[in-house]
Amino acid sequence: MRDIRVAAVQMQHLAGDTRHNLGRIRELAGLAAGQGAEIVAFPEMCITGYWHVRRLARPALEALAQPVPDGPAAEELRELARLHGITIGAGLVERDGERLYNTYVVAMPDGRWARHRKLHAFESPFISPGDDYTVFDTPHGCRVGVLICYDNNIIENVRATALLGAEILLAPHQTGGCASASPRAMKPIDPGLWERRREDPAPLQAALTGPSGRAWLMRWLPARAHDNGLFLVFSNGIGPDDDEIRTGNAMVLDPYGEILAESHALGDDIVLADLDASVQPSSTGRRWLRARRPGLYGILTQSTGREQDTRQVRFDGRPPEPEG
Repeated sequence: MRDIRVAAVQMQHLAGDTRHNLGRIRELAGLAAGQGAEIVAFPEMCITGYWHVRRLARPALEALAQPVPDGPAAEELRELARLHGITIGAGLVERDGERLYNTYVVAMPDGRWARHRKLHAFESPFISPGDDYTVFDTPHGCRVGVLICYDNNIIENVRATALLGAEILLAPHQTGGCASASPRAMKPIDPGLWERRREDPAPLQAALTGPSGRAWLMRWLPARAHDNGLFLVFSNGIGPDDDEIRTGNAMVLDPYGEILAESHALGDDIVLADLDASVQPSSTGRRWLRARRPGLYGILTQSTGREQDTRQVRFDGRPPEPEG
C-alpha cells in the first residue's frame, strides 16, 4: 500500500428519488475529487433510498432496483470515476434475475468495478443476503474491502476481510437513531430536533453525538479498525430516513482505531484524510493477525443452534409487514 487521500461522505437521500440522489453524488464526488481524494465512499443504499423499502411490496421494490454493472446508476458511477480519475462507491438495491440485493457498487477510474452484496440484509423480506466477501485491488496501489452496515457488527466478517488482504475497509452505513431492541443500544431521535436544527442546533448536535449516534459507534467501530490493522472509511446517512433520523458522523480511522477526520455537520458533508501507509505493517492488529493459531478456531465455523436470521435480530422477531 502507498499513501493515499480518501473521503467519507455523509448524505441525506430522498426515498425512491434516484435522479435527485445521483445528482447529489455527482456534486459531492466532484468536490471530493477537487480536494485530492482518490477514493470516495458514499453511504449504503444512498442511490435508491433505504429505510422506506421495508414498506414496499415486491413489485414496487423491483421497480426501484437496478442491475449491476449495466444499470443506469452503476453506469453513472463508472462515468464519474473515469471523469474525475477516482474510485467511487455508493449503494443501491440491485436486481439480478429474480433476486434483489442491498448492494454497494465500487467504480474505478480504469474501468474496473466491484460490488458487495450485504451479507446480513434485513431491510425487506424480498432482499436476499449476499454470500461472498468483497476484497479487490485498485489502480491506486491499495487493496480494498467492503462491508455494509450490519456486516461490520459481526466481528468475523471484518477479520475475514482483513485475512483476504484488505488494507482499507469501506464501511457504508445507514445507522444511528435506530429503534434497537437492546435496552442499552441506539434509540430513536426526536424528529423535531431535526426540524429545529437551524434555529436551535445544540440539542440535535447532542443527539447525533450521544448514545444513539457517535457514542454508540465509539463502542465498537474503532475496535474493528484496531483489531484488524485496517484503515476504515465510515460513510453514513444524515437526517430523516423514513421514520428514523440518521446521525451522520462520517469519519476515517487509522489501523490503531484513531480518528483521522470526522464530520460534525448537521447535513451533507465530506471528510478527507491522508492515509500514512507506513503505520499499517507494525500496527497492533497486523501483529495480532500474524500471531493467530488457526488450528484452534474450528469452533467459529460450527453452529451453536442459536443463530437467527438477521431480520429477526433487527425486528425483534417480527418481520416487517410490507405495504403496497
